[in-house]
Amino acid sequence: MTNLYLIRHGIAAERGTYENDDQRPLTQEGDRKTRQVATRLKQLNLQFDQILTSPLIRARQTADILKAVGLSPNLEEFAPLAPDGKIEDWISWYKTWQLTGGKSLALVGHQPDLGYWAELLIWGQPKASLMVKKAGIMGITLPATHPMGNSQLFWLTPPKFLLN
Repeated sequence: MTNLYLIRHGIAAERGTYENDDQRPLTQEGDRKTRQVATRLKQLNLQFDQILTSPLIRARQTADILKAVGLSPNLEEFAPLAPDGKIEDWISWYKTWQLTGGKSLALVGHQPDLGYWAELLIWGQPKASLMVKKAGIMGITLPATHPMGNSQLFWLTPPKFLLN
């Protein structure tokens, strides 16, 4: 079994303020709150064997903060975590990653994709019900085989419950 943590990027610059939406960074407030959330996760003794992040700047900055506070020494960009990425690409990666013996994995990405992926893992179909707030976290336990539709939600926390 694997504990999968879906983490949405922190508060980013407003849409339309950058010519290329992929380049929108975290705001000062987004950076501050994301650091507070990451520090609280560390205080709760969370540790990730691996962090995968969307290549978009705001997600990469969020993942860098998670790594900097010591939640994982391993960080990798993963293109399918960008908006509209396909969960099938991640499932293929995940099957190979399982062979490393890892038990805890964090994915840093975007909404609505994180909610959509969670619904596919838990219910096997999208329901447009689950949402991860900015700098929020969702925990899902994945079975050893066939995670689609067979996983269990164990944690859904907006950032306000993790801020000091």
